[in-house]
Amino acid sequence: MLRISGVNIPDEKRIVISLTYIYGIGPKTAERILSELEISPDKRTKELTEKEQNEIRTHVEKKIKVEGELKLEVRDNVKRLKEIGCYRGTRHQRGLPTRGQRTKTNNRTVRGNVRRTMGSGRVKTEKT
Repeated sequence: MLRISGVNIPDEKRIVISLTYIYGIGPKTAERILSELEISPDKRTKELTEKEQNEIRTHVEKKIKVEGELKLEVRDNVKRLKEIGCYRGTRHQRGLPTRGQRTKTNNRTVRGNVRRTMGSGRVKTEKT
């Protein structure tokens, strides 16, 4: 089993898909990594040679910000927005959408599935 940046990569999937299990690597980044290293994206993870595994591991760890380092950066950016008191920072503090989505409807997951209308969430009573 291939392990990159503390993440176990699944053996049965294609390597281009398997790389996306790492936080910070999406489909496009995975394709770019494989094209730079000249590895076929159609190969399964278990079919990689030791040399190819080491190439991928060193490339990801040296050139791409992933996992803990990336999460720290994102957290610091959000913290900075909150400290300077900008609009996006206050939206983060309140737990609301930060990118301009409407909030009258369609943000229940952000608010914790709160239903604020009269009949919603009410327990049905038996008629006797």
